[in-house]
Amino acid sequence: MKASHKVLGLLLASVFMFACGGSAAQSYPSKPIRFIVGYPPGGGHDIVARIVSQPLAERLGQQIVVEFKPGADSIIGAEYVAKSPPDGYTLFIAGANVMLLHPGLQERLPYDPAKDFTPIIKLSSYRTVVAVHPSVQANSMKELIALAKAKPGGLFYAWGAADFNVATELFKKQADVNIVPVRYKGTNPSVLAAVAGEVPIVAVSIGPSLAQIRAGKLRALAVSGTKRSALLPDVPTMAESGLPESFNLGFWTALLAPAGTPSAIIEKLYSELSIVLKDDRVKERFASISLEAEGMSGSEMSAALKVDIPKWTKVVKDLNIRTN
Repeated sequence: MKASHKVLGLLLASVFMFACGGSAAQSYPSKPIRFIVGYPPGGGHDIVARIVSQPLAERLGQQIVVEFKPGADSIIGAEYVAKSPPDGYTLFIAGANVMLLHPGLQERLPYDPAKDFTPIIKLSSYRTVVAVHPSVQANSMKELIALAKAKPGGLFYAWGAADFNVATELFKKQADVNIVPVRYKGTNPSVLAAVAGEVPIVAVSIGPSLAQIRAGKLRALAVSGTKRSALLPDVPTMAESGLPESFNLGFWTALLAPAGTPSAIIEKLYSELSIVLKDDRVKERFASISLEAEGMSGSEMSAALKVDIPKWTKVVKDLNIRTN
């Protein structure tokens, strides 16, 4: 008898949870939604957040506010979202660094990338450019390598996100050079440091550096990817420069929710964002800064992360990189 009561109780609880989830989706959103960006304004995550937030807000009928919580290479923002109520109103614009690289880079993380978030959708993927201050006596990657070999430990590169730190460390290992990393709080600060000549080299996504490159304040040496960027057609790829594709690491930006967010809300956000990412105007805005619209579902992302987290943790540990 007690067992039957227990089974009945579980069934009623399941019905209640299902009803609550459906109700939550129907009434959601009833107030503004926050997109948390873990870097300062002006970087790649900020750009992606602003491109998708306006059309999504129009479809949902609610304002979407882009809010910045920079620090510790997006860890502060990640922790904030992980500990936020799982109600769909505090969401995270996350990079691959938060989910794939920090487990290997950090001795301790205030969040568990596999357990503390529910992926909603992969928003975009991006390409990397290696650029130098105009005063640097290098017009190609081969010349930069030669300069680095002539001055071991005498050159520095700026990085504002772990993606670029890991990519550059891979390049250093493959090219057998010693270039010293200098950490900044985000992509935009790292670009501005290179423009100012504080650090001669920067590895960064194309979008945030494009205006400075076109203005001649930075000189682009090579881009990642299998073909040249339409935005920088005169800049060779890493492969054309005779180098392994160390910068083509398949990095991305995604939208995450705190773990425990009702599945009905996750599904609603995924459905609406899928439509947004297929909009030609959104695709064009992404393409204008060398981003590609994605659209992988949260469930597909979760399955991929189970493979990618241990893979990249091993890569980072093999490179012996630590950022804390």
